[in-house]
Amino acid sequence: MEKFFKLKENGTDLKTELSAGLTTFLTMAYILFVNPSMLSLTGMDKGAVFVATILASAIGTLVMGLVANVPFAQAPGMGLNALFTFTVVLGLGFTWQQALAMVFICGIINIIITTTKLRKMIIQAIPESLQYAISGGIGLFIAYLGLKSARFINFTVEPANAIAEGAVYFDAVPSLTVFKDPVAVLALIGLIITIILMLLNVKGSILIGIILTTIIGIFNGVTQVPDFSSIDFGVPSLSPTFLKLDIAGLFSDPSKIFLVLTTIFSFSLSDTFDTIGTFLGTGRKAGIFDAEDEKLFNEGVGSKSRLDKALFADAIATSTGALLGTSNTTTYVESAAGIGQGGRTGLTSVTVAVLFLLSLFLSPIIGMVPGAATAPALIVVGVLMMDSIKNIEWGEFEVAVPAFLVVTFMPFTFSITNGIAAGFIGYCIVKIFKKEAKDVHPIMYIVTLLFLLNSFIQALS
Repeated sequence: MEKFFKLKENGTDLKTELSAGLTTFLTMAYILFVNPSMLSLTGMDKGAVFVATILASAIGTLVMGLVANVPFAQAPGMGLNALFTFTVVLGLGFTWQQALAMVFICGIINIIITTTKLRKMIIQAIPESLQYAISGGIGLFIAYLGLKSARFINFTVEPANAIAEGAVYFDAVPSLTVFKDPVAVLALIGLIITIILMLLNVKGSILIGIILTTIIGIFNGVTQVPDFSSIDFGVPSLSPTFLKLDIAGLFSDPSKIFLVLTTIFSFSLSDTFDTIGTFLGTGRKAGIFDAEDEKLFNEGVGSKSRLDKALFADAIATSTGALLGTSNTTTYVESAAGIGQGGRTGLTSVTVAVLFLLSLFLSPIIGMVPGAATAPALIVVGVLMMDSIKNIEWGEFEVAVPAFLVVTFMPFTFSITNGIAAGFIGYCIVKIFKKEAKDVHPIMYIVTLLFLLNSFIQALS
């Protein structure tokens, strides 16, 4: 195990890796329940989607750990599953079988752009200031996920002033919660516990915080202990979704070909930049992709670069998930929780994959861990990731503008991809009007135009 994962070389050990894997799994385990509930709205069998979610996550994460030897976990992406359900199926009227076909094709596209080094070229074209901003933006995004899950933020819906075409618009006004909600109280206790453990440099602080908060939650009624005598530990059938892609039906109507292609393009663009953002924001921040790996990556020695292998592992996960019966499988930003716990190698990912497989039988037990227990972990990880923004030259306005757009748009629009898009567009505008357009890498212009095209297509749909 030491020889395969190179634990000492990466400054870690067996205990740390296992603890990091458990932390990542507990932080992202909500997907086991959220994804089936969301996709079932399309008419998909909920039990089959549950199994598909687990298998897609386990397979993708296992490949990430064994092939790339990095501590990132994969699962059907939030946001991408919403695009699948509410836009593609319920909005545009495609069947869920046709939507799965789109996801499969998206995965093939991602494999192609990865093996042809296009993804690598995109990463190399991103200016250093934006890379630091992406890390900080993801930190805020993760912290915002934690704040929402902890119910620290309330939203009051109020009528907006703007009225157009007879429609009344509403604003969701955020405010700090009044700590009467037992979920918020428990999350606050968990956050205090986790911060104290971190200050005392206790190994496994984040995981210990999750466990202690879950236990405390039993006494205030937030943690629900199941009746084990009546629990069914059986595994639902996968057959209702397995290999149910309808590729032929997807292209059967000539009038919808353009719509099909643009929808696949939206899937691919979001998937690609969610992944790139996660790798840049967490992997480089923690030193997982070290100087030697960076050198190999930049020189094009793909067979030896862990970043190349990680990108490839992510690319094949999407198509695999579609074959099983779920929306785009992608690298999870919650992997930062395990990385913050000290995870540095693929053993962390293998641990997550094993826990996913065990959850086929243990979902009632896993379901005991409430969102209030994992929310403090996300907030603390967000704090740790904000360190990178100190490297941005905020006193230089032309540097600060695109960096600020990245950092703010990620949490405020609830999307890593939107943050990257805003930063790219802002960067190109700044360089053009500073008469430094020639200093921008051509790929930055190409990708920025693709982002603008995608926004235009979404506005028309």
